[in-house]
Amino acid sequence: MSKENLDSDLWVDRYGDTMYRYTLVRVRDADAAEEIVQSTFVAALEASKSFKGRSSEKSWLFGILKHKIFDHFRRTKRYRSFDLLPGDDPDPLAYHPDGQWKQAPRDWRLDPEKAAENTQLIATLNGCMNRLSSKFRQVFVLKEIEGLSSKEICNEFNVKPTNLWVIMHRARNQLKKCLDVHWFNKT
Repeated sequence: MSKENLDSDLWVDRYGDTMYRYTLVRVRDADAAEEIVQSTFVAALEASKSFKGRSSEKSWLFGILKHKIFDHFRRTKRYRSFDLLPGDDPDPLAYHPDGQWKQAPRDWRLDPEKAAENTQLIATLNGCMNRLSSKFRQVFVLKEIEGLSSKEICNEFNVKPTNLWVIMHRARNQLKKCLDVHWFNKT
């Protein structure tokens, strides 16, 4: 798409809902998601003269949106501690002292491509993500959904790599356990 094809008058109609849903999944706050999307459109309007057409209009807008989401996480991090506390493990009795499951979740034998197209599974996964603590959810989203490197996350939240690994391990286990209960026992 060339610079001439940018049509800011249609951005909200074309991309607004998708950008809002994308943001809401990541920040879990409707007001914040709306504000982030609005600030994305404002930033895009201000930067439209620098759009070189090397990507689609949608990709360009989502690139700006991702930066705005990360800026949101930066602003809110000062109010959150990312140190692991004893209460951060919701079920410490689920593990043996060596860290192994006492009762391992079952193997789902699931095709990831088909799972990504299953809207009910996606809704259940989103519900499970909403059950994570804010700390676990925020780090999980940045690592697994936004694709930030461990180094970037450790630098941003001033955590050690081992602490990040523990947070990710616990978040994944909580998600797997939640999906086991709320999805795989019902299918």
